[in-house]
Amino acid sequence: MSGAPRPSKRPGKIRRFLDRFSTEDEPVEDEPTRNDTAGCTRICDCGDRQIVKVTGTLRSVTLRPRAGVPALEAELFDGSASLDVVWLGRRAIAGVEPGRTLIASGRVAMNRGRPVLFNPKYELRSLGQE
Repeated sequence: MSGAPRPSKRPGKIRRFLDRFSTEDEPVEDEPTRNDTAGCTRICDCGDRQIVKVTGTLRSVTLRPRAGVPALEAELFDGSASLDVVWLGRRAIAGVEPGRTLIASGRVAMNRGRPVLFNPKYELRSLGQE
């Protein structure tokens, strides 16, 4: 055996398959993410009292009572801005947890200068689609 370098082999099927899911230029949390859902509005373009459909990643989920009523509150981030999503009367919703991708639709309200969706229609994206 000589010390000469061996020519590089072509990667196997499994390595090529796994390489499709990991790229060197993955989006950073604060960079705008690709919005592959048609018909969605960027959060930074949402106006007061506008009916919108938005998508993004849940950054945080907290239980924050409002006027003595339980309220599940989540921060939705799409790369352009963030929006609060509030479900009144709910203590928890299965699958609503930080890191999940969510599509929500409803009427935007401004609360203390931040856009909020109260009791929106929502769709959780499956873990394989994120």
